[in-house]
Amino acid sequence: QVQLVESGGGVVQAGGSLRLSCAASGRTFSSYAMGWFRQAPGKEREFVAAIRWSGDSTYYADSVKGRFTISRDNAKNTVYLQMNSLKPEDTAVYYCAADRFYIATMAWAPGYWGQGTQVTVSS
Repeated sequence: QVQLVESGGGVVQAGGSLRLSCAASGRTFSSYAMGWFRQAPGKEREFVAAIRWSGDSTYYADSVKGRFTISRDNAKNTVYLQMNSLKPEDTAVYYCAADRFYIATMAWAPGYWGQGTQVTVSS
């Protein structure tokens, strides 16, 4: 069982940066793949980025590639999402997710979810 708590959301101007954090409970954090999804108003939740348990494999949605970076610190049970060059279309609730199973595709379907943190990018 893994419990996830996101933080770091807020309001930022277009072109700015934010770093989201996701703290996980449980002694087996290092064996879980971690990732981020987002849901904008009126839209379905979409994949953003994922990282293998070891940190040696990452995968990004095309819409964020080159602007967002996912990383993890297994000693701190934390995964991060560094978001640079933010655009108004990045406005959404961002969710942290985890699963023992990892595939480097947008079809990854994690079983554990956090409550979400709001990111608002103003133009």
